[in-house]
Parts: sequence; structure tokens; C-alpha cells
Amino acid sequence: MSEKTVTVTEAAALHIKDMMKEHEEENAFLRIGVKGGGCSGLSYGMGFEHEKNEDDNEFVQHGITVLVDQESLDIMNGTVIDFKQSMMGGGFTIDNPNAIASCGCGSSFRTAVNAGKPEEC
Repeated sequence: MSEKTVTVTEAAALHIKDMMKEHEEENAFLRIGVKGGGCSGLSYGMGFEHEKNEDDNEFVQHGITVLVDQESLDIMNGTVIDFKQSMMGGGFTIDNPNAIASCGCGSSFRTAVNAGKPEEC
């Protein structure tokens, strides 16, 4: 069985590094996770963190140390986080091969084995 991963593309990493510098968080980790909520039951979270937890998985990608707790990694295995720029601006995209449904706004999802805790939109 292959190791579970979450991938941060080079474009996303460059944008994250700029954000870290802007917010004086150059020594922080990038925490990526999943929590219950949103229209479809689960939603993603990303933020800067200064401490690792016991159940964290650690990945170093393009110079950024990424932390993902085990429960989130089970849901996000194989996910690719990218940053896309367009005429309308830019933003992070999350491509999770485990998501079987998402809400119209695209900010929440569910998997075949985890429906999360759907909320009213």
C-alpha cells in the first residue's frame, strides 16, 4: 500500500511563501485539514501553525513544511492544492479525488465514507 499524501504545487507554494513573508510567519508550518460543516458536510481549512501535534503527518514540499492530522489525511489522501491566476484574480484550488459531492459554492464536500456534518447554506 502506498503512503498517503497531500500535494502542494510549486505555484501554490510560491504564493504561500509570499503570504508567510507578508504576515511575518516565515518560520511557521502550513496546516491543512478538514472539519465538519458547510453545505455538503465537510470543509477544508488552511492556516499557519507553530506547533506540531502528535497525530500530524509532515510533508516538505517546495520549501514549505505541511502538517496534516491523520483524520484529515485519510479524507484528503491524493489531494492536490494549487494556485490559479486568471483575469478575475487568483485563488487556491483543491482537487480531492475522494470527494464525491460538493456544494454549489465549492467550499464544502463529502466523501463516500465520510458525510461530515452538513449545515444550512
